[in-house]
Amino acid sequence: QVQLVESGGGLVQAGGSLRLSCAASGSIFRVATMGWYRQAPGKQRELAATIAVNGITHYADSVKGRFAISRDNAKNTVYLQMNSLKPEDTAVYYCNLRSYRDNSWGQGTQVTVSS
Repeated sequence: QVQLVESGGGLVQAGGSLRLSCAASGSIFRVATMGWYRQAPGKQRELAATIAVNGITHYADSVKGRFAISRDNAKNTVYLQMNSLKPEDTAVYYCNLRSYRDNSWGQGTQVTVSS
């Protein structure tokens, strides 16, 4: 099973930036769609952004223009650059790997945006 390890979460003031990283084990990363999802307290987990094998990206309307997802296939790592953060971005952020054989999740990393 693929292991995903997230890092980069923390506490930031509104308007600030954070960069999340997710390192995946195994070469399956290179043929997988990678995504970042988030779950705020009392709410369902929701999509933030995805990036396909060919680099095509998709963003939730709530983060479009502020977040940028990217991947480094040589490092088996996906990133989420988060700018202009808002208090409503506060959530646990989860990395997801989806391939023809896997649907794996990381343990999550907390992002807290203070007003």
